[in-house]
Amino acid sequence: MRIRIVDAFTDRPFSGNPAGVLLLESTAFPDAERLQEIATEVNLSETAFAHPLPPGGEADWALRWFTPATEVDMCGHATLATAHVLHTTGRATGTVRFTARCGILTSTAHPDGSLTLDFPTAPLLEEAAPPGLAEALGAEPVSVHDTGKHIGDLLVELRDEATVRALAPDFAALAAHSRRGVIATAAAEDPTRGYDYVSRGFFPGVGIDEDPVTGSAHTALAPFWSARLGRDDLTGLQASARSGLVRTALRGDRTLLTGAAVTVIDGELLTAF
Repeated sequence: MRIRIVDAFTDRPFSGNPAGVLLLESTAFPDAERLQEIATEVNLSETAFAHPLPPGGEADWALRWFTPATEVDMCGHATLATAHVLHTTGRATGTVRFTARCGILTSTAHPDGSLTLDFPTAPLLEEAAPPGLAEALGAEPVSVHDTGKHIGDLLVELRDEATVRALAPDFAALAAHSRRGVIATAAAEDPTRGYDYVSRGFFPGVGIDEDPVTGSAHTALAPFWSARLGRDDLTGLQASARSGLVRTALRGDRTLLTGAAVTVIDGELLTAF
């Protein structure tokens, strides 16, 4: 079975967020234990598994995502990576519909090679900063929001871009503060550089200390920054070491995430299911 490594939310190899992608020929998923073993072996922030569905239904492919430690409800960059593989290998054209634990998701290909994902917008609920969060993160929050059941992160607004970039969290302590992780964000210091807000994503609770570019986090970042900046169409920079840009478009209860992807490894999985 072929396995591909795709860098998502970037148009350059060795940047953005790498994801493993396996397109299964079966009409059902193997046992979750085996999928988890493969994802642990791949050891990227996410590995996506997809199998085709019968024609005429509400979706074209079934999709699941696993970190090295657990299965997750929603993943943006591995969905982008999967759609990229489907389009570049001729398995799909136009819009692809996926069914996943978080509902129906779609991906639409554009002539320039970019892809737009249609994801549910995260519900934001402001709350007080939990005791110890500032110490674990290494910065004092300006505001804190819960992001709902499918993401399970805390969205933490910080003072400025420089503070976000300088973070060096205590990951063991940070793992106690959300179901999945913590998204740290601030407004761009200079929007003329091509992005409106900056973020970093820390997910030690699911085996990822820092994620390079987190598509699902932008379903919370989009409504947060659209409300503050007064515009529905924005660009976010995730300022990890690999870095990546996500164009976000808030459309009510749906958020559109647009980015590019590059396949960097195309190999063969030798172990049978």
